[in-house]
Amino acid sequence: MVMIIDGLQCGRYDTDILRDLAAKGVAGVTITASFWEDALETMDAIAKWNDLIRDNSDTALLVRSAADLEEAADTGRVGIVLGTQNSSLFNDRLGFVEHFWHMGVRIVQLTYNNQNAIGGSCYEPTDSGLSRFGREIVREMNRVGMMVDLSHVGDKTSEDAIEHSARPVLINHANSRAIYDHPRNKSERVLDALVAHGGVLGVCTYNNIAGQYAGSAEDAAELIARHVDRLGIDHVAFGSDMAPGSPDDDVEWMRKGRWTRSEQPGASQPDAPAPPAEWMDDFAKIGQVAQVLIDSGRLTEKETAAVMGENFLRVYRAGFEPMS
Repeated sequence: MVMIIDGLQCGRYDTDILRDLAAKGVAGVTITASFWEDALETMDAIAKWNDLIRDNSDTALLVRSAADLEEAADTGRVGIVLGTQNSSLFNDRLGFVEHFWHMGVRIVQLTYNNQNAIGGSCYEPTDSGLSRFGREIVREMNRVGMMVDLSHVGDKTSEDAIEHSARPVLINHANSRAIYDHPRNKSERVLDALVAHGGVLGVCTYNNIAGQYAGSAEDAAELIARHVDRLGIDHVAFGSDMAPGSPDDDVEWMRKGRWTRSEQPGASQPDAPAPPAEWMDDFAKIGQVAQVLIDSGRLTEKETAAVMGENFLRVYRAGFEPMS
C-alpha cells in the first residue's frame, strides 16, 4: 500500500474534512497556517488547529517528527504538518523561529508573493536574492529543525537559500518551468541546485501552474513522470495545493493580503489561454494518481511509493529534528 503525503494544502478544515482525508488514505498533509498573518495571528491559527486535532484525535495527529507521520499511517489517521506560506509569522525577529518550532511549526516558506526582509518572490520584477537577515533565518531554521520551503520564492533567492542551507530544502508545491512555463514554476538552475543539495520538489496539480496536466489523474501522472525523468526518482514528490473548505474570499486574501487595493491575478495569467478546469475536488483522486502511475507503467510500485510519500518522509526525518 502506497503511503500518501500531500506536500501542501490551504483550506479551512473541520471534522468532516479531516475524516475524509483519513478515509481516502492521506497519511500526511502540510497545511497552511498563515499567508500574510503576523506572529499573533499565526498563533491564533495554531490554537485553532490544536483544538481541531484534539477534538478529532481518532482521526488526526499533530506531526512534530517523521515518526508521527508513520504512526498516523499505521493507525489510519491523517498527520497534520503545520506549515506557513510566508515568513511573516516571525515578525522579522530571529528568535521567533525557535518559538514557533516549539509550537509545532515544521515548514516555512521564506517569501510568499511579495518581497520581504528575507528575499524576493517569484512575482517581483527584480529578485534581490537572500538578504543578510535571510541567511540568519535559514541558519536558525536549520538549527531548530524547521524546513525551508521555496515554492513561491524568486529564482535568485531560491538558489541562494539552497546554497546557504545546511540541510536539504523543499519546493513543496510547484513544477518545472521547462515543463509548464509559468513564473510560479521553477527554473532549470533552481531545480539543478535543489537536486544537487538533496532537496525534494512536490509536483503540483493546481490548474494555473499545471496547465494541460491538470485535467485528469492521467494528466497528473504524466506530469509526475516527466519530473521524475528530469530530476530523478529521489527528488520528486506530490503537492496538490488543494483548498478544501475555502470560501471565495480566501482567494482575495491570498492574493491581496493587506498590501494592496488593486486587483491581483495571483497564479492566473489574464493573457494566457485558460488551463483545464481543476479536477482535484476529492481526496480520493490523489490515490487515483498513484494507481495510474502504477497501472500505466510510468513508474513501478516502489517508485510510486517514493513519489507519493516516502521522499517527503525521508527529508522530514532529518529536517524536523534539531541539529546537535
